[in-house]
Amino acid sequence: MDIDRKTVEQLVEIITHEVLAAMAEQKGQGDIPEGAQCKFNCADGVCVNMCFDRTGSVVSAGAERLSSSVGVIPQDLSLAKMIDHTLLKPDATQDEVAQLCFEAKKYGFASVCVNPTWTELCSTLLKGSEVKVCVVIGFPLGATAPEVKAFETQNAIEHGAQEIDMVINIGALKARDLETVARDIRGVVETAHARGAIVKVIIEAVLLNDEEKTIACLLSKEAGADFVKTSTGFASGGATVHDVELMRRVVGPEMGVKAAGGVRTFEDAQSMIQAGATRIGASAGVKIIQGPGQAKPAASSASPAKNY
Repeated sequence: MDIDRKTVEQLVEIITHEVLAAMAEQKGQGDIPEGAQCKFNCADGVCVNMCFDRTGSVVSAGAERLSSSVGVIPQDLSLAKMIDHTLLKPDATQDEVAQLCFEAKKYGFASVCVNPTWTELCSTLLKGSEVKVCVVIGFPLGATAPEVKAFETQNAIEHGAQEIDMVINIGALKARDLETVARDIRGVVETAHARGAIVKVIIEAVLLNDEEKTIACLLSKEAGADFVKTSTGFASGGATVHDVELMRRVVGPEMGVKAAGGVRTFEDAQSMIQAGATRIGASAGVKIIQGPGQAKPAASSASPAKNY
């Protein structure tokens, strides 16, 4: 029997929700009266979880809608493998993270990039796929202690992270406290490498002058990091061609350069790659891989560039 693509994708989404429901049930059993039975059903993108007591009365219920991008055909599969499919907004929900993982597997993105709280969920949903779990550390300010960043890194890897994107101590760099910056990076790198994970160092380029960007890249290279990354997406600006070119010149061909923040179209991504980027961080990955000519979302000039 032949099964069309749309049917397969709908089944995958339903199975994803079933996994989420099972995980939620395990974590929240204490909230449901003993003897209650729950049913989880999906239809037309809406999934409802309802629990009933012994008499049939509803004791809890919840509904979620899972968005879908069924039918989008990527124009550049090699570009997809350079994209970290990103969701870092503070109000991200479990269903949105599940959709992120679904899209990452569907289009063959390099990784999903998420906050630490979602590490285990992403690891579960992406098990058996080539998509990596990338977790941000010291995010978005970079102002936590080096020991805290090292612990965050260890915890993330123990829960399934394979890539770590850490934010440097920006204030220490600007104050020329380079020992603190170096120790900050080295602690994360040593913790990650000992467990087989790679590290991308976010320098938050928009807050630095070119000399400071150069120093940050050199410290990252000296500490053994695998990539330098332009931005968190939470500051007043994101990736620029100038910054990517500068970072590539400083680190040479041995390290990766990740352009993140404000990369929203195929043309944006191509300009960053031509400047020397080997990885792109973007929440608009699905639009980017559709190829040239995709409309760029309007953005207020008063709002910071967002990488989530």
